[in-house]
Amino acid sequence: MSYDLFSIRTKGIPMKLRLFLALLLAGAIPAGALAQAKEQTRAATVNGKPILKSRVDFIVKQQAGQGSPDNAQVREAVLDRLINVELVVQEAERRGLTKTADLQVQLDLARKQVIFQAFLQEHFKAHPIKDEAVRTEYERVKSERGDKEYKARHILVDKDTEAKEIIEKLNKGGKFEELAKQSIDVGSKDKGGELDWAVPANYTKPFADAMVRLEKGKTTDAPVQSQFGWHVIRLDDVRTAQVPAFDSVKQRILGMLQEQEIQRLVGDLRAKAKVE
Repeated sequence: MSYDLFSIRTKGIPMKLRLFLALLLAGAIPAGALAQAKEQTRAATVNGKPILKSRVDFIVKQQAGQGSPDNAQVREAVLDRLINVELVVQEAERRGLTKTADLQVQLDLARKQVIFQAFLQEHFKAHPIKDEAVRTEYERVKSERGDKEYKARHILVDKDTEAKEIIEKLNKGGKFEELAKQSIDVGSKDKGGELDWAVPANYTKPFADAMVRLEKGKTTDAPVQSQFGWHVIRLDDVRTAQVPAFDSVKQRILGMLQEQEIQRLVGDLRAKAKVE
């Protein structure tokens, strides 16, 4: 059973405050800042230890950036949770839990994760990925997908001789759906070898090339080899590609471009670093 001390609900609005937890426990909030507590406004005191108003302000500001309100009710809820956290932390310290090796590792990782996220936020604030770049990527993927989608079935086996035997049985009137039970593709064997609607780019090139050459209702007359094994393919149907609207995939594409930028940044740092 887990209890999230930093999950605050006010009028049904969940507010996750794990960032502050990591900052507080992992030492990302400078010790010097805590030493200045006496000079700062206290929101509460727990067994002699202050909870600063600046901590409440910090959390409320973080959540306001995610659309949460800044009002007295929210601030009271934030402070209440901070008091709960402080009580639990003090008890954990009393029991010596904060000195265990496992917790020290977790705190170190939490601290580094917070710093990593702060670095990314600062980078993308200074170098945001523009809408034009997202639109360009959308059009590129759209073009790469092509204008047709295919509904196919396949039977995948380890050896070409097995595939040839299956083709021979099909030519003699065997049912594709029954023979598909021999397939080593566990995702489709129990569905008669049925695959979802997909564009050719979703498949390996040998598979895609063989599939698009087929007429509807026809089966490959020879085994098709890919890195997965030997395929017997049947084409059931073809339709105009169903392309999602730009607005429906914009955020997904933005996230993908951000991930690519992160990989580039890390790659540059690794190239300059001495890693032994």
